[in-house]
Amino acid sequence: MAERTTVRLPKELLSRARRKAAAEGRTLTSLIEDGLRSVLDRPNPENHPRRLPRVSQARGGLAPGVDLDRISAFEAGEDLAYAERLRGP
Repeated sequence: MAERTTVRLPKELLSRARRKAAAEGRTLTSLIEDGLRSVLDRPNPENHPRRLPRVSQARGGLAPGVDLDRISAFEAGEDLAYAERLRGP
């Protein structure tokens, strides 16, 4: 059984809805009913787990120029880079 209710709509929205209903040869009530069903039948995004983008495209491995057999050279390079950062621009 249908119930009656009162809703407050902006004038422009109501005018557009009336024109659309008339153009489709239907009642304003049926247009509003279909619109509500459409909104209510949509899946709720809060109920679905978020899919986060990948953080990196890296596939693993060492950066170019890094040789673990010569770790002291790597440490020296890091020390030089750190010293450059301390000096600033």
